[in-house]
Amino acid sequence: MVIGLSGASKEVGYKMRAVTIRMPYVGACLSVNHYLGKRKNSYGFYVKSETRAWMDEFGWKLKSSHIEDWKLPLTVLCSGSFKDKRSIPDLSNLSKVVLDEIEEITGINDQHYRWRDGSISISDEPTLTITITEGK
Repeated sequence: MVIGLSGASKEVGYKMRAVTIRMPYVGACLSVNHYLGKRKNSYGFYVKSETRAWMDEFGWKLKSSHIEDWKLPLTVLCSGSFKDKRSIPDLSNLSKVVLDEIEEITGINDQHYRWRDGSISISDEPTLTITITEGK
């Protein structure tokens, strides 16, 4: 679900743009430690199917915002709601999957992103809220 675009005045006549996207948290497959699978009888790795499906859904939600036209660097804030304390991941470990998909959709190299860990809460419905804000 794309929550929306917003703007906040930083200088006269200029509004910083932001987009917030809410995504389901599907578990450890989004972590940098678990999103790749090793190919059997050959060299290399692949992105697991459940991770790829999540990335594709996130990409489709993000595509309509056209953030490739925004000023850099982009700040990416990730907050989450999780079922219980045991299921809370290190939000920084989710950055690889999120930032790789942003790069794939926009073509902007991930050196132009600034990752920020947001808030964590407990909820019956595990979700991630990802907010991307334009640079100054």
